Order: sequence, then structure tokens, then C-alpha cells
Amino acid sequence: MIFNYETKGTCSKKITFELDEEGKLHNVSFLGGCNGNLKAIGKLVEGKSAQEVVQILEGNTCGPRETSCADQLAKAILEATHA
Repeated sequence: MIFNYETKGTCSKKITFELDEEGKLHNVSFLGGCNGNLKAIGKLVEGKSAQEVVQILEGNTCGPRETSCADQLAKAILEATHA
């Protein structure tokens, strides 16, 4: 299933990703933000379990912000898996 999440407090504006029937992530992409870094995040989490990705990325900050694009991905996954 494809999920879209509008980010809050980051340079990226939206995250799109797929969750398969086994709860694994695929095709993670960000709209806006640091292009190279966000493409790398997408590659690093490809095929990983949603729970594992949340455990790794949740709470990550960016500079003085209380969140980051990685943290927003964790929030998006939590929202998608608890919907």
C-alpha cells in the first residue's frame, strides 16, 4: 500500500513510501529537502522492516530543530502502521 505523509518542521514537504504485506518499506521518496541525503535514506531503508526503521530513525534531529526528515519518516511509518 502507498502512503503519503506531509512533514512538519523540516525542509522536505512530503514523504511517499510503500509498505508491503510483511511490513517492509519500499520506494521511499521525499519532496524537497537535501536531495542527496534523502535519496540515501531511501536506499538505506529499502526492504527493511518498518519497525526496525522507526527504532533507528525516531528522535533524530537536524541542527536546532526538534525533528528531521529521518524523524519525520519514522513518524510517517508509525502513522501508517497504526492507522
